[in-house]
Amino acid sequence: MLNKSGLLAVCLAACGFLVSPLIVRAEEEKPIKALFVCGGCCHDYLHQKDIITKGISARANVEWTIAYDPDKTTSHLNPVYKNADWSKGFDVVVHDECSADVKDLDLINDTILKPHREGLPAVVLHCAMHCYRSEGWPKAVTPWYELTGVRSTAHGAQLPIAITFTDKESPITKGLEDWTTIHEELYNNQFGLLDSVHPLAHGKQTYKDKKTGDDKTDDDVVVWTNTYNGKTKVFGTTIGHNNETCNDGRYLDLVTRGLLWSVDKLDEHHMKPVKEAAATK
Repeated sequence: MLNKSGLLAVCLAACGFLVSPLIVRAEEEKPIKALFVCGGCCHDYLHQKDIITKGISARANVEWTIAYDPDKTTSHLNPVYKNADWSKGFDVVVHDECSADVKDLDLINDTILKPHREGLPAVVLHCAMHCYRSEGWPKAVTPWYELTGVRSTAHGAQLPIAITFTDKESPITKGLEDWTTIHEELYNNQFGLLDSVHPLAHGKQTYKDKKTGDDKTDDDVVVWTNTYNGKTKVFGTTIGHNNETCNDGRYLDLVTRGLLWSVDKLDEHHMKPVKEAAATK
């Protein structure tokens, strides 16, 4: 599949023009314009907004606009959504907000989801899977769940999560190695995944049963892709509660590659080699 620069070259050649490599290179080197939406309950968004955006920009040519909401409740709407054109000019939106009790269905459908329904790629991180719980949640396939593809209701205690890449041939995960996190939150997949979801990694977390004292292990999908509305590319992971995890080179490699995949730029022109990028941790 040709990218934009390739299509430009083909069009110019068809019209009899010589295509300068400089023209193609300039097109390839244009930064990806990304919006990072964060804020709400239960997380250190004040610092994670910088940890994640700077970590990704160290790995790929991404230019950020950050929409940070300092309100620490689950019911406050991020002010960015008060602008009907909130997504205009962006190539991708990273949703890292925690707004479970923002439930206005018209707002969710007509403002937040509208640009994604029309094709704007998305990256959904951690508590984004616990957002916008409109009527019918958790049993119904609510509008926000159609975007994320994974319906999560809760997590247990913070304990290490053993992450195993189950699709090692995906362009996102190829070359990445399994790892075990620090104490982290494993989000459940209690109500399953949509058919449009392609799992990339599972996470296993072992803990003591409070009643019996026996060891128990939860196993849930923690990294995936989703095709929203039949066309929009969405990358998601439930990993990323603590700052140390967000600042882990392995996590940043993964999220960067997922973002590049969502905008069709996961190639040698836009991503440093995995080992080189990991060294920037």
